[in-house]
Amino acid sequence: MGVLQNLAGPLADKLSTTSTSLVIVLGLAAFITLSIVVNVLKQLLIKNPNEPPIVFHWVPFFGSTIVYGMDPYHFFFSNRKKYGDVFTFILLGRKTTVCLGTKGNEFILNGKLKDVNAEEVYSPLTTPVFGKDVVYDCPNSKLMEQKKFVKFGLDTKSFQVYVPLIVEEVVNFTRTSKYFKGSKGSFDVPSALAELTIYTASRSLQGKEVRDKFDSTFADLYHDLDMGFSPINFMLPWAPLPHNRRRDRANRLMVKTYTDIMEARRAAKGEKDTEDMIWNLMGCVYRDGTPVPDKEVAHMMIALLMAGQHSSSSTSSWIILRLAQNPEITEQLLQEQKEILGDPLPPLTYENVQKLALNAQCVKETLRLHAPIHSIMRKVKSPMPIEGTEFVIPTTHTLMAAPGVTSKVSEYFPQPDVWDPHRWDAANAQASAGTQAAEEEFEDYGYGMISKGASSPYLPFGAGRHRCIGEQFAYLQLGTVIATLVREFRFKNPKGQTDVVGTDYSSLFSQPLRPAVVEWERRDAVEKS
Repeated sequence: MGVLQNLAGPLADKLSTTSTSLVIVLGLAAFITLSIVVNVLKQLLIKNPNEPPIVFHWVPFFGSTIVYGMDPYHFFFSNRKKYGDVFTFILLGRKTTVCLGTKGNEFILNGKLKDVNAEEVYSPLTTPVFGKDVVYDCPNSKLMEQKKFVKFGLDTKSFQVYVPLIVEEVVNFTRTSKYFKGSKGSFDVPSALAELTIYTASRSLQGKEVRDKFDSTFADLYHDLDMGFSPINFMLPWAPLPHNRRRDRANRLMVKTYTDIMEARRAAKGEKDTEDMIWNLMGCVYRDGTPVPDKEVAHMMIALLMAGQHSSSSTSSWIILRLAQNPEITEQLLQEQKEILGDPLPPLTYENVQKLALNAQCVKETLRLHAPIHSIMRKVKSPMPIEGTEFVIPTTHTLMAAPGVTSKVSEYFPQPDVWDPHRWDAANAQASAGTQAAEEEFEDYGYGMISKGASSPYLPFGAGRHRCIGEQFAYLQLGTVIATLVREFRFKNPKGQTDVVGTDYSSLFSQPLRPAVVEWERRDAVEKS
């Protein structure tokens, strides 16, 4: 009897614990079920005619987040068929209103400061990566001054210096990197082009001292800082997660690297001897007479490095993948150089790269089909009526533009899913509505007159006050890299592969799914054999 009594106590406790756990689980299940039912009923029964339709979703808070994140363009196009160009979806608890088409781009990207705000959306993510008092961590008027400073450093004189430096980096890379050993082989394109892009950008735009750092420890710091762009940081940028601690450490060390470079240059009492951006920003002064502090120069340099790397790396990867799929275009690119520049081929310069029309069209067509940024967001600051509709977007919403959608529709580009650089030929200009120039409007947002440009269906660099000021450098960098690579290699898909890889949308920047392998063969090896 005593034994039974001794067993009964623990058994009763165990049953009690199990019962409690079961009650908790059932309670949670009931709560989740009720939340889903209430959420569905609200969507079916409560509709505001003055707000865009909401994309149907089962789970509150998460809404359409997962479906959108898996493939944004499929999400945009499928909902466009159901709801039209304007609709709202739930993105991690936020009501996010999408405005598609050229009118949607115009509505959002050229929105007035009193109506829309980029800083509130992006600052939590970018400020810990770039640093304080620059880009989205300062008043818009100050950002416009900073963009003006950078624009001064992206002039023809600088570009003339940059092209030979970029060529040198590409040639050295093809001779010494692990990806190109021997006379032929295969390589993972995104990995190789990410490394090459950082070398070309750092040597030209960032300066020799920064480029030298990438052969030692700077590459690791860059990687740690890059991890700060993790999508979770839209919500938890302050969380003491391991990747955030590494991000913050990397930012401190990179800032010290840039400030040490500036101090060394001043200590040497040297005059500006290169056209890199550090020299340019060191001499800039704000409108109120304040010189740009070294720490802000460092933060702007980090922003330039990080922002340009993703888009150029992704685009150059897509170009190589497309050339491997269309090897005849690779030969046309080389033939274009021989016909226009002469045979034997002279060294590439800024002036002769500008003459290579098909080379530039490969870049342009790739940006049309593979825009690095699929979504651009703005916080609504005052109620915004949408012309031609009954909709008024309230301040509780976030706006989302998707300029890449207009570049993927047959209304503007016949056979939009086909990569065809020749669609941009002068003879084919009328075949693509995207090349028909509407009368452009220009505006000075504080960094010089630029085209507002939002009425075009081709906007890979955005439009309005936040249009990317690195656009011309990106075209130059990409054009020079591709013109150099086609001199060195032939590319083709691995046997049995006829199409390019899919797109990875897991980060903020679209890029090829890895691995994305291409076969290469050196031209000089073929000629010798």
